[in-house]
Amino acid sequence: MLLLIGLANSANFAFAGQPGVETAPQGFERILNFLKLTFVDARAYPVFAVMFGYGLVQLARRQRSSGATPGAVRRILMKRNAWMIAFGAVHATLLYFGDFLGAYGIVGIICTLLLLNRGDKFHRIIIGIWALEVVYVVWLAIQGAIAALTSTGPAHAIVNAPNPSLAASSYGASLIERLGEYPLHTASVIPFVMVVWLGIWAARKHILENPAAHRTLLTRVAVVSMSITVLGGLPLALVGAGWLHVDEAAVGSLSMLSHVSGMFGGPGYVALFGLLVARITTLSLPVRAISALGQRSMSGYLFQSVAWMGLLAPFTLDLGHRFGSTAYAALGCAVAVWLVSVIGAYLMSRRSYRGPAETLLRRLVY
Repeated sequence: MLLLIGLANSANFAFAGQPGVETAPQGFERILNFLKLTFVDARAYPVFAVMFGYGLVQLARRQRSSGATPGAVRRILMKRNAWMIAFGAVHATLLYFGDFLGAYGIVGIICTLLLLNRGDKFHRIIIGIWALEVVYVVWLAIQGAIAALTSTGPAHAIVNAPNPSLAASSYGASLIERLGEYPLHTASVIPFVMVVWLGIWAARKHILENPAAHRTLLTRVAVVSMSITVLGGLPLALVGAGWLHVDEAAVGSLSMLSHVSGMFGGPGYVALFGLLVARITTLSLPVRAISALGQRSMSGYLFQSVAWMGLLAPFTLDLGHRFGSTAYAALGCAVAVWLVSVIGAYLMSRRSYRGPAETLLRRLVY
């Protein structure tokens, strides 16, 4: 998932805007736009939201098993999430406005106060909410189809919405811009509480601890959720690749469909990876290395932002504009940085080192 996050954020840096796609793609750039809009944009971050909710339950469970009282467990969770908000504020101010750590910290506090200690009957509400979300996606799909079929205006390409902090000509100017961009981005992520809540429900059922025992459920979730997220993103991906030509109003409708259906990428990808884990019989070197990065995901996430700042910002190496294709540069940087983080995490695991961000957070919380 950190590779998918890297593909999204490196493109955001390289194009200085969202969704970070080539507006007039040529050749293989069409394929890159198509794949990014179908499988990455608005589809990668919800995975971490599901896993964040899952982790909240696991952390509370470990504390209770060690003898902590309910009050002590709540204090630990509140303190940990408060420090995540602080981590996010520093990350967003110094490196990248599109931070999720702080937003998850806020969501974590909400979940600790309102959701974690509820019974099974209460948590069934989230299943009903996601069922309604399916209905909403179908409605958006109908609207998008009508808008595309009745499109009469000139063809409109996907245009990257600019992020001033990413286009700033100096680090100081980018920092000032981020101070205004970060709060708005964080506020837009708070509704992810519905995705986090789904992770809480799954953790209460121990679904990922023993994926083989829940293979039928994981298969159904993977098929349904990935079908919704892929089909929901497909029309906009066709526009982004230059294979579907519709007017501006239709592009707006298809963008909304893509964004909302992207939420299903959270449970969809988690279920796919759960099924994959159920089939793994030997811990090969690649599996151990990627697992090591997963155990140090916060450090890996922050390392990416440092890398994008050094490689892609206009006032540093600006690799996105030094090559013939900004899309190719973003792709190359994403893959290279992810591979470096995998290797680094594996070396840390060999030395039994948690990772710098995880170590600091643990010391601050405990």
